[in-house]
Order: sequence, then structure tokens, then C-alpha cells
Amino acid sequence: MYQFKRTQLVKTDLHTCWDFFSSPKNLKKITPEYMGFDVLLDIPEKMYPGLMIEYTVKPLFSIPMKWITEITHVDELKYFVDEQRKGPYKIWHHEHHFEVVDGGVLMTDIVSYELPMGFLGRMAHPFIVEKKLKEIFEYRFKVVEEYFK
Repeated sequence: MYQFKRTQLVKTDLHTCWDFFSSPKNLKKITPEYMGFDVLLDIPEKMYPGLMIEYTVKPLFSIPMKWITEITHVDELKYFVDEQRKGPYKIWHHEHHFEVVDGGVLMTDIVSYELPMGFLGRMAHPFIVEKKLKEIFEYRFKVVEEYFK
């Protein structure tokens, strides 16, 4: 299993930060356009435990793929967790933590994941998957910096 961790200081108050990131409707705003992210079902303004979100993405070679995640845990203004139910990973567990600090909110993402295809998945990890995750989170970092100036 692999783990990816990223922190970012979001220059806003906790309620504004939480409202933005806990709204499934904002997922597209923080995802690179080339990923072809499209939500397939109507989604509410606010997430809740048990919410299933179905969308398509194009993670590699512009090949569309269905991805379904479930919001499994929500502790209002503190953290939420999404887990893949169908998609490119064998396991995907993404924790989103929010903590008030001087200057704003420290947002911490912890993604624990396992790749399919055993040895081949492990071989592809450093060259494709890890690189792509870093790229996606770097894009999100820049968008969030711009959005919360």
C-alpha cells in the first residue's frame, strides 16, 4: 500500500474552507481539465456519510473511466473521508483534514491506496501513478491559492 500526504494553508476561515471542500459540486473546479472530470448523477450541495458520487475521469491516455466514490465519514468542520467503490485503484482511501491555524486553515490530505495488477502495478507506481497524483495535487494547490487570495 502507498500513502500520499499533502498540506496546504488555505487563507480563509474554517467555515468558508469547509463549505467549499465539503461541496461535491466543487470537485470539478479543483481537478485539471485534461482529466475530463464529469459528475454523472445529481449531487447535493453538501456531502454526508453514505453519499455515492459517480463520475468519469480520464486518468491515462485520455481513456474515459467510471469512478464511484462513497463519502464514508464526516466530522463537520474537522474531516471527511472518501473511498473508491469502483475505479482504477484496488484501494483508495482519501482523508481530508481541516485545522484552524494562524493565517487560515491547514488542510491536510492523506491518500492511502493500493494499485491493481500486483507486480505490474508496483512497477508503474513511480513512473505513472505517483507522478500523476503529484501533478493533480499541484494543480489543486494552485487553484486553491488563487481562489482563496
